[in-house]
Amino acid sequence: MHTFTVWAPAATTVDLVLSSGSVPMSPSEGGWWSVEAEGGHGTDYAFSVDGSDPMPDPRSPWQPDGVHGFSRVFDSGRYAWSDEGWAGRDVSGAVFYELHLGTFTPEGTLEAAAGHLDYLVALGVDVVSLMPVAAFPGRQGWGYDGVDLYAVHEPYGGPEALQRFVDQCHAVGLAVCLDVVYNHLGPSGNYLDSFGPYFTTRHSTPWGPAVNLDDDGSHEVRRWICDNALRWFREFHIDALRLDAVHALADDSPTHLLAQLSTETATLAKELGRPLGLVAESDLNDPRMVEPVAEGGLGMTAQWSDDFHHALHTLLTGERAGYYVDFGEPEVLAKTLTQVFLHDGSYSTFRGKDWGRPVDPARHRGSAFLAYTSNHDQVGNRALGDRPALTPGQQAIGAALVLTSPYTPMLFMGEEWGASTPWRYFTDHEEPELAEAVRTGRRQEFAAHGWDAEEIPDPQDPETWRSSVLDWTEVDEPPHRDLLRWYRDLLALRARSDDLRNDRLDSVGVDATESWLVVSRGALRVVANLTAETAEIPLDGVPAYEVLSFGSVELVAESVRISGHGVAVFAV
Repeated sequence: MHTFTVWAPAATTVDLVLSSGSVPMSPSEGGWWSVEAEGGHGTDYAFSVDGSDPMPDPRSPWQPDGVHGFSRVFDSGRYAWSDEGWAGRDVSGAVFYELHLGTFTPEGTLEAAAGHLDYLVALGVDVVSLMPVAAFPGRQGWGYDGVDLYAVHEPYGGPEALQRFVDQCHAVGLAVCLDVVYNHLGPSGNYLDSFGPYFTTRHSTPWGPAVNLDDDGSHEVRRWICDNALRWFREFHIDALRLDAVHALADDSPTHLLAQLSTETATLAKELGRPLGLVAESDLNDPRMVEPVAEGGLGMTAQWSDDFHHALHTLLTGERAGYYVDFGEPEVLAKTLTQVFLHDGSYSTFRGKDWGRPVDPARHRGSAFLAYTSNHDQVGNRALGDRPALTPGQQAIGAALVLTSPYTPMLFMGEEWGASTPWRYFTDHEEPELAEAVRTGRRQEFAAHGWDAEEIPDPQDPETWRSSVLDWTEVDEPPHRDLLRWYRDLLALRARSDDLRNDRLDSVGVDATESWLVVSRGALRVVANLTAETAEIPLDGVPAYEVLSFGSVELVAESVRISGHGVAVFAV
């Protein structure tokens, strides 16, 4: 026998629907309904609320037939874990590698991705950061329109495949971070409104009514979210969660959802005896995000740092449009390398208002912020999904500045070899009207910025997805293999250097001009020539020896002569 439960506080009747027929459920305290029925692992079921058509469980652990199909019971305790010796990993300061399962390999599965774990270990990665796996419509997509947040997308392999993948990661010393989306759900396959007040019109978001975190019924909605997060940690042995766009979690309650989740995660970490991380994507530029709950903060382990990305991207590419408008000057990069945010209470031209709060170097550590040259947003949200148009030398400069920074570094899949493949926005909606709305909406968005609508790849065209799949044959070909060697060497240097692992913001010195920059990290100097011509760059100490270089380098007294778009690390 199996106990089936569902929360439907306003329902008059709720029926459990099995292949053998329907079974009436009994109401209980708090708007919950339950019934015991024949079943167990592998049993297909659904719920009918007040005579509705059968709908998936809001806490469905398995959706083998897609987001519109029946749910299936999944017994997570059946898997025989082999990671008893895994002590976990504090993800602060660890090296993240963000990947999308559907494009990381041609097969697009967890099993296929596991075949590249030895490659990631050899690269020097510490944390595999998976983009969302929660069940979403169709076969291919980014995963940010997931609707069954407890289920693992079946085309990726389903829930047991995720357990097996995490186990394999732990076996080779890799932690796993999972991207979760609690700020909205996709439109297709979203049946939550039929069960209860999962959304509220008290707040609005870019996706419509907000997830209900502070209105009537919000207690159970908050539990639905927190229980989901804790389940990934407990039943799937996940090491950290990346929380998507937390600035869109509209919550005016006395205890913010993030603070609640942080507190509950800390309790579970103590119970499990291993560290558990929470990494926020936030547009707020507010260090409160990573301050302890006991001190009035939201308790996140770390947060993404888009200002650093923007400063580095604009300096290397020369782009200044849109939200890049305030970036691009050497002093801006210097500020984001030492103070995290450019907008820390200053005026943001793009937003048209003062934005952010300052970071206190005496209080906030660099490892509480993630640094990167690329991520899925900064590539995929471009009109063509194109990666930065940089020379190999410029790519090497970007890598050096990220991997020698005081921040927690993150790579986006394929950047380490300068992958030529784009990473585009792609969907696989079954409903013609939704497919057309997505296609038209994306083209209109970029047409407003001067693009020809016909230039914008059709998200629904299977070729848009196929063109985004990594081409692994590039790894051993020039110039890709040279860049890959540079990344490996930098990551190995970071792993063995106390100076580079020092995450104090005041441990960083920056001397920057329009043509070159020198970053001081203890006894190390990172020297980069931002121009295409050979340059002689002064140092603040006599170089003892060259540690690493990309491009030709010559020591000249207290300066370095370095080729165009060359970069080197020296000991002084």
